[in-house]
Amino acid sequence: MQTSSHVLVLNCGSSSLKFAIIDPRDGRELLSGIGESLGESAPCIRWKCGDTKAQESLESNAGHTEVIQFLVGQILSQQPALKEHLAAIGHRVVHGGEKFSHSVLIDQAVINAIQECSALAPLHNPAHLLGIDAASRAFPDLPQIAVFDTAFHQSMPRHAYIYALPYSLYRDHGLRRYGMHGTSHRFVTERAAEILNLPLNEVNLISAHLGNGASITAVKNGQSVDTSMGLTPLEGLVMGTRSGDVDPGLLMHLGNHLGFSIDKINNLLNKQSGLQGISELSNDCRELEQAAEQGHSGALLALEIFCYRLAKYIASYYAPLGEVDALVFTGGIGENSSLIRQKVMEYLGGLGYRLVPERNLQARFGEEGAISADDTPMTLVIPTNEEWVIARDAAALVPPDRPCHDALTRE
Repeated sequence: MQTSSHVLVLNCGSSSLKFAIIDPRDGRELLSGIGESLGESAPCIRWKCGDTKAQESLESNAGHTEVIQFLVGQILSQQPALKEHLAAIGHRVVHGGEKFSHSVLIDQAVINAIQECSALAPLHNPAHLLGIDAASRAFPDLPQIAVFDTAFHQSMPRHAYIYALPYSLYRDHGLRRYGMHGTSHRFVTERAAEILNLPLNEVNLISAHLGNGASITAVKNGQSVDTSMGLTPLEGLVMGTRSGDVDPGLLMHLGNHLGFSIDKINNLLNKQSGLQGISELSNDCRELEQAAEQGHSGALLALEIFCYRLAKYIASYYAPLGEVDALVFTGGIGENSSLIRQKVMEYLGGLGYRLVPERNLQARFGEEGAISADDTPMTLVIPTNEEWVIARDAAALVPPDRPCHDALTRE
């Protein structure tokens, strides 16, 4: 009798492919790795299985298909038990537009819909389609499931997602706020409800996912009601290399008075701005914190702007929520930077926020917990686990008539 109980999770970026084999029942990671510099002259693949770590170079210009072929032919061939226990493939998909409010089994109609949304995520959705095609060829007998970053935000009310533009642009072209990082915001919402001992449909949160990409979401009664990213991942908070919110008139000034082309403006806002652009040093928060300690003025300014803009967003989300059960920090920066959390909460002192320095320092490197003083608004650090969400959704969508269904869903 087949006892398949694991899910292969694939996250295809424009030049990378992250993969992991996960037990969806407890989130245990049995294998993880990444193919990097895909389509370039020196791509490589790194992976970890148990206590063993390894790395191999790939042929020049190797892409997503070659990474999956290497995973099947080289890595899993040495771990046959892992391959035999695979029951499904879960794919992270950045943009599902308005078409998907939940995860779905992939068929041709879903593939067509992902393709139609490619204009909204041109660096991501085409890469996801490559991964889906390669995985379908490598594992033709396994269900393929798409889990959308935008799905969690489909509960936003119209007044939160409609831009103040001619309504025809939404009606005819779908131009609206969609939001990203939904899988992460969903995970920390569910986990925060458990920590707070509240029913999921009663919890009100402000969830701050902070990393090289950053977004913040207002969660009311367990559902997203507003979020900082918009039509694309560019809107909202200051990020590693993205500007976040800017005056739209700035774009016309760049074009009309400084001679910037559309491509140059796009590159400026997405790849040369944010922490990198302000500091003129790095997009890595760790490097900026070290430089700030040594008095680097650009690093100091970049971190201050990052925290100030984040605090303004947090304060503004009291409007749609009214009552807030917890503020949650997650993502690489949110989970690990005690300095960022400290500075943000100092800005929020007028709302009653106050942290305990010892708790704040302790909540690093994967440590979950409250960092706020006991008599102040609850503030939590919760490490995100998007891969586990994808694995859980994939397991839940395995058809019940498949032999592996019971093994996947049994607690």
